[in-house]
Amino acid sequence: MEVGRAPGVVSVRDSKAPRSATLAFTPRHWSTFLGSLTRSETGRPA
Repeated sequence: MEVGRAPGVVSVRDSKAPRSATLAFTPRHWSTFLGSLTRSETGRPA
């Protein structure tokens, strides 16, 4: 996975298939996504 940042957008793509589709997130949504990776199912930090 490759992550690129530009003003107002965070782009994500598959590094093994660089010509495939790119996902775009707002910085706020990207931050929320990353935060969710560190929480357990109870909503508390893992």
